[in-house]
Amino acid sequence: MSELGLQPFMILSAFLFACGVVCVATKRNAVGVLMGVELILNAANVNLVAFARFSPTFRLDGQVFALLVVVLAAAEAAVALAIILNFYNNHATVDVDEADELKG
Repeated sequence: MSELGLQPFMILSAFLFACGVVCVATKRNAVGVLMGVELILNAANVNLVAFARFSPTFRLDGQVFALLVVVLAAAEAAVALAIILNFYNNHATVDVDEADELKG
């Protein structure tokens, strides 16, 4: 059985990152933007775990950092969903263009 190299994981990570950036840039719905941010964080996790697998000096560190990113993503999702629900209760929409009154 042949082993995959680092390149397929980098291609997957770049694809996930590009999908996340497109999602963040094009979605008007706050939940869609949040999903794009999660895709970007998952792309970072793929990079961290792939480099941990293929680098002997980064063996455990990459997996620990990936675990910290997962914890950060869960906390970020909880806070963002609370903000979105509060905004929906006050304005009856989750359209990010309607949130201009939150500036300043």
